Amino acid sequence: MADISNITSKILRDAEERKEVILAEANEEKEAILSKKTAEARKLEKEMIKKAEAEAKRRKEKIISSATLKVRNDKLAAKQEVIKKVFEESVEILSSIKGDDFLRFIKNSILSLGEIGEQKLILNKDGLEQVDLTFIYDLNQALGEKGNIKLSTEAGSFKGGFILESNGIEINNTFEALVDSLRDELEYEVAKVLFN
Repeated sequence: MADISNITSKILRDAEERKEVILAEANEEKEAILSKKTAEARKLEKEMIKKAEAEAKRRKEKIISSATLKVRNDKLAAKQEVIKKVFEESVEILSSIKGDDFLRFIKNSILSLGEIGEQKLILNKDGLEQVDLTFIYDLNQALGEKGNIKLSTEAGSFKGGFILESNGIEINNTFEALVDSLRDELEYEVAKVLFN
């Protein structure tokens, strides 16, 4: 019986020792898992913070870029508006030409066209008040064989200058058309003078 008691005691001691070893190993494994998971969590936290900082930086740059672009576009629109007004004022100034200066403009412009044939001279209301048949006669004398001008009695709806018309084909020398035709050439120069 003593042998059974010894065997039982030994089995219990061995079981207790194995229990302690198993618990120690389980504790070590638990600590290793906790340590690994804590390290992974810290790494993930750093990555998330890094991504959030990068996203915040990207958004900030996008907002600044968008604001810069809007300011540039607004500035460009304001400059375009100023340039537009300069050209509109040019038409107004040209349209205020009266008397001998206006008659000289018509005569020189028509004579510079070369051979024009039969043409009807269309003027606006102010132009019709300044041009008379004597002027038309003198103009035709200066043209000679190059053309013959007849004065239209109907006023055109433009600010100034004139239109020559023959068989539905027009030579547009209105101040609006002249300024528009020069606009592409002059826009850069006007902008340079205004904004530099």
